[in-house]
Amino acid sequence: MMQNALLLLGLGIAAVTLAAILWSICFPAHRLWPPKRYTALTPIFVWVPTFSLFGVLIALGIWGWRTVALPDWLRFGVGVPLILIGSIVVWSEVLHFGIPQTGGAKGSLRTAGMYRYSRNPQYLADIAIVIGWIVLSSAFWVVLVGIGTIAVLIAAPFAEEPWLKNQYGANFEDYAARVRRFL
Repeated sequence: MMQNALLLLGLGIAAVTLAAILWSICFPAHRLWPPKRYTALTPIFVWVPTFSLFGVLIALGIWGWRTVALPDWLRFGVGVPLILIGSIVVWSEVLHFGIPQTGGAKGSLRTAGMYRYSRNPQYLADIAIVIGWIVLSSAFWVVLVGIGTIAVLIAAPFAEEPWLKNQYGANFEDYAARVRRFL
């Protein structure tokens, strides 16, 4: 019963977040992401759903541990490295940006570090973490919520990039011309 509630919660968070991002892509003048103004409430609207979604993935993975038959060499040889490398990339870039800018506050255009190789290394790293957890946990329900989470992570840059172009103008356009969106 609790597992079903978590599944619905995870799918609901992913669906609402994806809807907000798609709204922002379709109606940039009325966007929800990135926020038009960064306020004291912005971190709540950004981080609570984000950490809740990852928490749901973790809980579903623990509950459904190894319900999908994958060999241990794959689970531990692919899943664990994806989680570790993804976590290192995400948190090293969060440290460079700071929590507010990572959560939508205005700041500086970052083109160094992992941003030399991808315009969205944090999203790629989050995708790696989700895929790693899907493989490691080998839990069926994690696959479903993980796909929703990955859809959100793929869509988010399409909402952010028009905002970045408005914020940084030619600097962002030059950067976008030489560095790929993902890989």
